[in-house]
Amino acid sequence: MLRQIAFIAIVTVLSSLSCKKGGNTGNTDVSPVNLALSALVSTDNSGNVEFTATATNATTYEFGYGNGVFALVPSGKVTYKYPATGTYTVTVVAKSASGKTISKSIQVTVTVGLSLIFSDEFNTNGAPDPAKWGYDIGNGTDGWGNQEKQYYTNRTDNAVVQNGVLRIVLKKENFSGFNYTSARLLTANKFSFKYGIVEARAKLPAGGGTWPAIWSLGANIGSVGWPACGEIDIMEHKGNDLNRIFGTLHYPGRSGGSADGSSRIISNASTEFHLYKVEWTAAAIKIYVDDVLYHTVANSNAIPFNHNFFLIMNVAMGGTFGGAIDPNVTEAVMEVDYIRVYQ
Repeated sequence: MLRQIAFIAIVTVLSSLSCKKGGNTGNTDVSPVNLALSALVSTDNSGNVEFTATATNATTYEFGYGNGVFALVPSGKVTYKYPATGTYTVTVVAKSASGKTISKSIQVTVTVGLSLIFSDEFNTNGAPDPAKWGYDIGNGTDGWGNQEKQYYTNRTDNAVVQNGVLRIVLKKENFSGFNYTSARLLTANKFSFKYGIVEARAKLPAGGGTWPAIWSLGANIGSVGWPACGEIDIMEHKGNDLNRIFGTLHYPGRSGGSADGSSRIISNASTEFHLYKVEWTAAAIKIYVDDVLYHTVANSNAIPFNHNFFLIMNVAMGGTFGGAIDPNVTEAVMEVDYIRVYQ
């Protein structure tokens, strides 16, 4: 009886092994097939596009939205919001569990209606709106790091709204141990933003040593410092190089004298208003004067331009950029008609 039971057990085990050996006929080394990609573009000009990708044997999908932005989407269904109007070539790569891939591309045309998220039209006479603007006070460390010669105040002598424009006034006067006063207005702790279009219409001061600027800094400067926070100079000008407009980015490896920038000559910078603009997206930062593009920097996670920034406007005197000071300059004014931020 024991021999019979043992024999049955041996037969059962052999049968089981035989089934396992011959029964695994599946092939796990498969490629995705039948890849389909569709796009549903929102009609409300929001920039939203709903993408759907399907493929047999696919376990995940990687989307390239045609603007330098990529996303890994396991489900194959995703909605992406484009920041700017344009026609984009969208590519999806479907991947199987064994790592094999197949790809497909389509084109989508997107219209984005921008929304105004911040503006100051400077239509109310008096001090600048305290709900929007604060001030840097003093001369900072080593003249704000640039050996500048002015002392910034929050007086209406140095920053005032009159007749529809903001006037930032640099004065030659003895004040707190310095020979010049001016103002530096900023939206830190009041308004910051990530990506968008900034436009400012301004008339710039003349005179050797004057250094007006409209620019922005990373809102995390207090924790990471400069240049790790990033800096976008929308407009800089110096009276010692009249009518040359500078657009510049500062970040680790490209800051100070080796910053990433270009310049463009215009006419009548100090006698007429001109439009200074930056377009900032996850893909690129583009700087314009009078709607003429003159500097572009490709954006990526390798540089610090993918977090919130705040705005700054000021007129400095002398220093490493402003240069030699003309002693005959007793007053110099930057007039700003408006500043606006769109997303």
